[in-house]
Amino acid sequence: MVDVSDKASTAREAAAEGYIRMAPATLALALSGQGRKGDVFAVAELAGVMAAKRTADLIPLCHPLPLTAIKVEAAEAEGGLRVTARVKTTSQTGVEMEALTAASIALLTLYDMLKAADKAMVIEGVRVLQKSGGRSGDYDADA
Repeated sequence: MVDVSDKASTAREAAAEGYIRMAPATLALALSGQGRKGDVFAVAELAGVMAAKRTADLIPLCHPLPLTAIKVEAAEAEGGLRVTARVKTTSQTGVEMEALTAASIALLTLYDMLKAADKAMVIEGVRVLQKSGGRSGDYDADA
């Protein structure tokens, strides 16, 4: 792992997003809450939160961080669903990986919850939207 012991603990935040494209009938099923496995939004959002907390266990050489806030949201988007994840910490290194992990696992959970209806769903566009704090400064993908 990279040695961050000389870095100051500062407030850091990151946001990530991703999309899952699906057939209109599958989207209607997701929005109805009538899927065989239940409320796809609640389960995916919870899975994303749980994943952010386990990022260091999943990604080699990633520092375990004391996360202070995690928010994962899945919502309707054109042609499917969009997941956003926002993660905060006060630490010596950033939380981009935690935000990306949260978004990715939430998307995979949506796939799992809906795969009986549509195996052709496509996960795409997973990226960091924003990050703040740390030596490298702020980043905004849309700026």
